[in-house]
Amino acid sequence: MIINLPYSALRAFEAVARHGGFSSAAGELGVSQSAISQQVKSLEEWLGQELLIRGARQSVLTREGKQLAQATSEGLGHISDICSQLRDRNRKNKTIVISCLPGFAFTWLFPRLLRFDLAYPEISISIVTDIGNRPFSGVEADIGIRYGLGNHPGLHLEKLLQESLFPVCAPDLLNGTNKLETVSDLSNQTLLVDETLVFGASAPTWDYWARACKIQLPSSIRTRKFGQANLVVQAAIEGMGVALGREPLVIDALRDGRLVRPFEQTTKSPLSYWLVCRNELAGKANIQKFFNWIHAEANSQHSLPNPISP
Repeated sequence: MIINLPYSALRAFEAVARHGGFSSAAGELGVSQSAISQQVKSLEEWLGQELLIRGARQSVLTREGKQLAQATSEGLGHISDICSQLRDRNRKNKTIVISCLPGFAFTWLFPRLLRFDLAYPEISISIVTDIGNRPFSGVEADIGIRYGLGNHPGLHLEKLLQESLFPVCAPDLLNGTNKLETVSDLSNQTLLVDETLVFGASAPTWDYWARACKIQLPSSIRTRKFGQANLVVQAAIEGMGVALGREPLVIDALRDGRLVRPFEQTTKSPLSYWLVCRNELAGKANIQKFFNWIHAEANSQHSLPNPISP
């Protein structure tokens, strides 16, 4: 049976016992010292026991006071811990964890996330990167942004972006010593290659682009390989060579002039970016808000700038 306890007085007494005086307890609880003293006095009257021996500088607990102080400390401490856990759980419920490749996160998602934060300040986004582009399990994240053919059986799946493929380079490379006027001029350049594209014949490689565009690449050509797509993009921006641009990863750099298209030949990639999550999460309000927002961002993506001739 739970009796009607004087909780405010117990909270005041616990603070006095912990601090060893009324002044510090009053400061913690944000009330006057006289109010704290009155609360403790009313508790003593309710119990019929003296809890404190009051002194000019310090108050000392009686035997009964020590007994009650231990009980209130343990009880209120446990309640505080449970409340903290519940509050943390509520905050976690408002956090969406997204798993995606670092290249996509760095070049496309990060520059746009501030707009989501402004539109939905109550929802927190946490990003985890998956270098291996592993199948989405739904354990490590709420939403996966996956690159590939969209083979995710048993999960909720929505296509986000399909990409076009085309060569890109820094503007200065067009007018350098080894000019880029035709595809044959690639023999004098370094091709920048993302070696993480392990999709067999479907991989959006230089050879795939050449076959699709019916172009013959130079037989002898220098390459430099990178372990992440965003490194390929950054190397192209720095003028280290010519990269095969994958539209979502280079569209911002094309828009602001850090990259240009030296040739007009463009083809669609067989691979796309997909939103994937567990079926039971697909209808959740916060998940839907993120899906609607990111689809709107993808649909508003600017068209490709025209090629620039040297």
